[in-house]
Amino acid sequence: MIPKNEKREIGDEAVWSLSTAKPGNGVEQLRDDNNDTYWQSDGSQPHLINIQFHKKMSIVEVGFYLDYKLDESYTPKKLSVRAGTTFHDLEEVHLLELEEPNGWIYLPIGKIANHGGQKVLRTHFLQIEVLAMHQNGRDTHIRQVKIYGPRQSSNHRMLHSAQAGGQFTSSEFLQFSCIR
Repeated sequence: MIPKNEKREIGDEAVWSLSTAKPGNGVEQLRDDNNDTYWQSDGSQPHLINIQFHKKMSIVEVGFYLDYKLDESYTPKKLSVRAGTTFHDLEEVHLLELEEPNGWIYLPIGKIANHGGQKVLRTHFLQIEVLAMHQNGRDTHIRQVKIYGPRQSSNHRMLHSAQAGGQFTSSEFLQFSCIR
């Protein structure tokens, strides 16, 4: 798990869609920060969560809130996380097998190191597929999903700005170089 001060939740910057959902148990419940609500699929498998960003994003971690004690046969047992540009070029980046999960499950999915040393996955599109449920269940419950990107420190931003030629040198510009 990546420390909170090194990541930020970026799921609100994406468009979310689901393969199917029971009325009242859709994307809103999956993203409402309430562990008592959940997405419930409704129909044949595969059960999919599609997360599409308007620009290529850096992703370090995906978090799932699952509760086997409450959801039993609806609880995912096997999840596949795929990344790509569109539906047509998705590649699996992680396969997760779970045994009676209870609480937050954090999945680091970074592949390459960024400027801060964190491993990130750069993608436009993320897809989560529920491959199997506990007790051979048919539909699924996922209570929350969070997508995390790296948090840049102010030192890193200042260093990057200086490298890009953003350092002020004249007295006219130096007076505007900081905000009070």
